[in-house]
Amino acid sequence: MKFEEINGNIFYNGDCIPGAREHIPDGTIDLIVTDPPYGINGDRLHRHYNRDEGFVVEGYVEVPASSYGEFSQNWIQEAERILRPGGTIYIVSGYTNLYHILHALRQTNLREVNHIIWRYNFGVYTSRKYVSSHYHILFYEKPGGKRTFNLESRYGVRERAPDDGSLNYRDREDVWMINRKYKPGQVKNKNELPAELLMKMIQYSSSEGDLVCDMFLGGFSTARVAIGLNRRVTGFEVSGSVFDLQVEELRDIRQGYLLPSVRVPRIEDQENRGKPWTDSDRETLVCRFTRLIESGKTKKKAIEILEGELGRGRWSIEKMLNKQGIKAGGRRGGLKNNENADNSKPSLALRSRDE
Repeated sequence: MKFEEINGNIFYNGDCIPGAREHIPDGTIDLIVTDPPYGINGDRLHRHYNRDEGFVVEGYVEVPASSYGEFSQNWIQEAERILRPGGTIYIVSGYTNLYHILHALRQTNLREVNHIIWRYNFGVYTSRKYVSSHYHILFYEKPGGKRTFNLESRYGVRERAPDDGSLNYRDREDVWMINRKYKPGQVKNKNELPAELLMKMIQYSSSEGDLVCDMFLGGFSTARVAIGLNRRVTGFEVSGSVFDLQVEELRDIRQGYLLPSVRVPRIEDQENRGKPWTDSDRETLVCRFTRLIESGKTKKKAIEILEGELGRGRWSIEKMLNKQGIKAGGRRGGLKNNENADNSKPSLALRSRDE
């Protein structure tokens, strides 16, 4: 099988199923991000998207719908084999053959982490039904090892939006609104994924130096972003013409070129994050929370103060308050003994004055 090595990254020109079997050892890949052929006559996508095919790179290879189920099982089995224990895979899929991919995944030991919906700005034009403007992203892990998930790779857990919502929480919701790249008059691959989408998956699920694989390189978008984020990368492209064009363009890309432009999250160190609560910790929490509320602080402000004092996150504090019988809700709280609580314990019920 023909291959090219560029700055230590190896790309193969051939079918990923026999190619992976021959060239990639078991358990060596940290992350797979891939966008397999959709099996929907992808060589005629321009009829749906009103696109000038004169700017699209020739050589796209589609998979016949009649063999899509077997095709999915074969390449997903290889993906499972090459992933390290704890490694993860993101599969981007349309709806038409989604059930084949889900069925293939269920024949493996891979375990679902999230089923993500990617909503984009322009979809297939319709006049007699709703416009389809989303894809599915299946996020799975290989059991047996620690899964990489960089919680604060993009936003710190305490970073707030102008409306005071959590930026970290919003970024990790499982519906992603990321626009597709509209490139009129520019050379493009048949179905390119936007760099912003790829960056998000790679940032959360790998670290610098990790090995990323794309089973279907296509326009080499995954490879470009992985290299830009200082990851190692490998993958397969079956089309000779597409492969030759893309590897030539890749030669000029510098390792880590995206890092200077990546947003730096604002991370505040919380010394007790993840540590178990002691009896003394719990007593301090209840007493301080009670005093803060009695002094006129809102629940939100009280917890914000406690985050700094106790070195723990908001969700950890709220969860422990609930466990201690503290019912926290409303903007401004009045304190009342919990009628069902043991009076020997400092367990209180906080009720909203608006109730």
